[in-house]
Amino acid sequence: MPRPADGRKRVVVESVEPQIDAGRFPVKRIVGDTVRVEADVFADGHDHVAARLLFRYCDVPQWTTVPMQPLGNDRWRGEFSVSRLGEYLYTVSGVIDHFDTWRSDLEMRIAAGQDIAVDLLNGAQLVEEAAARAGRDDADALRRWAAQIRNEEKPEAAQAAALDPALAATMAHYPDPALETCCEPELRVSVDREKARYSAWYEMFPRSAAMEPGRRGTFRDVEARLDYVAGLGFDVLYLPPIHPIGRSFRKGRNNAETAAPGDPGSPWAIGSEEGGHTAIHPELGTLEDFHHLLQAAAARGLELALDIAFQCSPDHPWVREHPQWFKHRADGSIQYAENPPKKYQDIYPLDFESADWLALWDALRDVFLFWIEQGVRIFRVDNPHTKAFPFWEWCLGEIKRDFPDALFLSEAFTRPRVMQRLARLGFSQSYTYFTWRNTKQEIAEYSTELTQTPLREYLRPNLWPSTPDILPEALQIGGRAAFLARLVLAATLGPSYGIYGPAFELGEHEPLRAGSEEYLQSEKYELRHWNLDAPESLAGAITSVNRARRENAALHANHNLHFHATDNPSLIAYSKSSFDASNTVLVVVNLDAAHTQAGWINLELDALRLRPGETFQLWDQLSGARFLWQGPRNYIELSPEKMPAHLFRVLRRVRSEKDFDYYQ
Repeated sequence: MPRPADGRKRVVVESVEPQIDAGRFPVKRIVGDTVRVEADVFADGHDHVAARLLFRYCDVPQWTTVPMQPLGNDRWRGEFSVSRLGEYLYTVSGVIDHFDTWRSDLEMRIAAGQDIAVDLLNGAQLVEEAAARAGRDDADALRRWAAQIRNEEKPEAAQAAALDPALAATMAHYPDPALETCCEPELRVSVDREKARYSAWYEMFPRSAAMEPGRRGTFRDVEARLDYVAGLGFDVLYLPPIHPIGRSFRKGRNNAETAAPGDPGSPWAIGSEEGGHTAIHPELGTLEDFHHLLQAAAARGLELALDIAFQCSPDHPWVREHPQWFKHRADGSIQYAENPPKKYQDIYPLDFESADWLALWDALRDVFLFWIEQGVRIFRVDNPHTKAFPFWEWCLGEIKRDFPDALFLSEAFTRPRVMQRLARLGFSQSYTYFTWRNTKQEIAEYSTELTQTPLREYLRPNLWPSTPDILPEALQIGGRAAFLARLVLAATLGPSYGIYGPAFELGEHEPLRAGSEEYLQSEKYELRHWNLDAPESLAGAITSVNRARRENAALHANHNLHFHATDNPSLIAYSKSSFDASNTVLVVVNLDAAHTQAGWINLELDALRLRPGETFQLWDQLSGARFLWQGPRNYIELSPEKMPAHLFRVLRRVRSEKDFDYYQ
């Protein structure tokens, strides 16, 4: 082993948290968050150690320093707030605190009645050395203290100066940097806006937005439905690809290999003679119409999210202009997309091993930049796991550098390590396996993994009960109760969720065939007309759930999800509390869509901020009903025919100024 650069640095700094892959990737936070940092900081022998937390915004050269507090057993903690979008750097330093060691020893010698004359001289020397490192005002004060400590004619005053708490506080600001050990490499925090953590998405196919059956919808038709979507309580309106659709090998209804006359094709088969990823399907409207839609949505509190799918139809201009960006088979033809046994002859995947990869990367980044210039800041990215990881790290980093308010949702129903890698590379939110977690144990285990393990530092879940690609079995067979239960679970287990509407609120549940998760009459391949006024619509329940999300801060984050025991495996119960503990909710869901289920809940009162024996009120945010409970064990009964869930706000009894009790 080679010698260290400076063997006098005796302090060890290790096990710094939070960090991702030894600092390879940043942890994620939201503007206004507090970043709590812990580390093991220790040294040989019995000398005291001082630990500091250093942080700065990425383009600010100076570090801000915060003293860390000991937690015991050589563990230290400090924290700082992030107030700007972008990236912060932080590190932990440790140094032998010779002054504090000297001061502690001095107190013990005084208590033992020992002669401290030489010890005072040693302390004065330490203070003078610190004065040489201090700013002018503190340097002058430190020199005065040193002179007082050296004054042998006034031993009592010298002792008092040595033990002055103000001296100790000043000395703590000026450790010897030459002997300070810093955590390497410096760690990073990526800071996003609030919508990266808390959002409610509504997916709508613009071409199916027409009020009249059989007519192709336009941006103006989408605009006519904005009040409806905003009224449901959503804040993100997500549009599948809005680009021209290829005609070659166009798919027909239900993914039929041959399209019939009038079949519109899949929006994900992008590109035709009208243009590619920066063009708009002419039947939807113009770029001016799109700008008008953006403005109209913003006026209603809705932000538009666009689907970015990096793939091309055979008619895409890139196929003609840049054939080297695609894989070719041995016969010279371009390889179309396959997911055996499925074949997608209407889609050409891009080749990320192309010799012309630099130009390909630039072109793909420029697609994002084009739509950002139009005013879009949220993107749902289709199948990012089929594109190269290095590309995403570069591309998202390039965009976030100049547009730190841009957000990216990763649509990656894939292997866990791949999904997690995409989140670490910079995606703001991630689809999850929630869609297929149905039993009490599955839901609790997976939700705990997302919220109580290192995943919570970088993977922000966005929970979807279904998508245009996925109609899970639970919704195929469970009827209205299953849709309601999955709605409440998605909207309360995570602070971000989405529904594929209006198929979801109208209970679309027929599969293409038995055992399939594809829809019969899939909207991906045909125009659909949705009767939003249908009596079976879940619009009322969706509105109530979204209102509860807005009004209960406990549902705006994921840090505090806590599951409570029930004696019935068909009943799941969990709670959340807000960061400031002023708001707590308790959710109970019947997972059996066919039968009424009842049982006893054993609440962990500490998680609900309740005392043993305390009477508390539960206010159901969905029905308005109120219940008085006491203690940890309470009875629940939920009928799927009515509402298979309770979404309670927990209210504690308080005494008013007029000397009567009420709950809040």
